[in-house]
Amino acid sequence: MDYGNQTLLKELILIGFGLDWSQYQKTRILICIVFLFMYMLIILGNSFLVFTVIVSPKLHTPMYYFLCHLSFIDLCFTSSTIPKFLHDIMYNTGIISVTGCLVQMNISLFLGIAECLLLAVMAYDRYIAICSPLYYTIIMSWRVCVYITVIMWSVSLVSSTIPTLIKPLVFCRENKLNHFACENLVVLEQACGDLSTTKFFTFVQSFFILLSPFIFIVVTYICIISAILKISSAQGRSKSFSTCASHLTVVIMFYGTILTTYTAQSKLSSNLKYISISYGGVTPFLNPLVYSLRNNEVKGAFKKLLTKHSVMRLFHRDRN
Repeated sequence: MDYGNQTLLKELILIGFGLDWSQYQKTRILICIVFLFMYMLIILGNSFLVFTVIVSPKLHTPMYYFLCHLSFIDLCFTSSTIPKFLHDIMYNTGIISVTGCLVQMNISLFLGIAECLLLAVMAYDRYIAICSPLYYTIIMSWRVCVYITVIMWSVSLVSSTIPTLIKPLVFCRENKLNHFACENLVVLEQACGDLSTTKFFTFVQSFFILLSPFIFIVVTYICIISAILKISSAQGRSKSFSTCASHLTVVIMFYGTILTTYTAQSKLSSNLKYISISYGGVTPFLNPLVYSLRNNEVKGAFKKLLTKHSVMRLFHRDRN
């Protein structure tokens, strides 16, 4: 497309929270400490969860297999945005190349789509475990889990890259993005040219990749709750609810902010960066805590690891 005499931009500026950090030294230090601390806890918490699942044979089940993928997504998602954000605050700069911005946007989109699909898969796993327990090992065999994983990541990759491949974004007007990261909706607002195709694909993508998994999760949990209420013993109902509580909590946290962002984008464009903190930082931070504190199997596996580690230390100390 011919952009006439307009000069195509090669760099963009992420204005973050719209503050000149040179004039707000104390605020800059405080925000740096908060986000660095949160990022370190995200890395440690999700890494701990993955490590616990890998080294604990009792947790080698489809449910925890998919949980490892969720932790991996959270690790990558936060690592694609928070380090750059911390760098911008520390050095009072928000400059990012157009290529770097598009790469960051596509990585975030890729991981966001993967998490939407993964949460739906985890809901289906709980549905089979509760509603068809006798057929669980057959329906959710490791072969099926691998197939699901390949399909999930493939769909995420294709869905996140097709818009860029069909019509690469260019920038020729305003070079400032009202965000601390290259969020898809914010980037589209600043791009030049005819974006009708890209925006239409984004709308279709939001429906099929965002709303469809959410509707599937809601329907699945209606079936799960219906099945649980039919269980005669109170202990059985309590155990069944506890296996779903962690996943349901994560779904509410993630979809609560995502749906708010993408269904009311025109009204929330100026506040999008604040909402992004929730699903881009707070949710990955809380996910390992939710699955660790509310899940007896994870807590039991962790205690076993600590006991084993303590025994090994005592054994080596006695030998020395």
